[in-house]
Amino acid sequence: MAELLDEDELDGRLPDGWEQDGDEIVRVYGFDDYLSGVSFGTDVAEIAEEEFHHPEIVLRYDEVEVRFTTHDAGGITEKDLRLAALCNDAY
Repeated sequence: MAELLDEDELDGRLPDGWEQDGDEIVRVYGFDDYLSGVSFGTDVAEIAEEEFHHPEIVLRYDEVEVRFTTHDAGGITEKDLRLAALCNDAY
């Protein structure tokens, strides 16, 4: 099982644009239109499937919210940080 990161380990290590929200990390990505957001959501889903680590994805008209946590560890792990960085790369 993956090891939880504590507050000190998270401090300064969150990828650009990501914030901690309890036992999750979250980022809201902005888009000019709905279909661009849908396309990005699909990209995130493909990354998640490849890595077998699935986020919560909330699609809105001009933004997509992505949340990661490692459920079996009960919080944020290195895997969450790595996938958040991959989402940033896809953006």
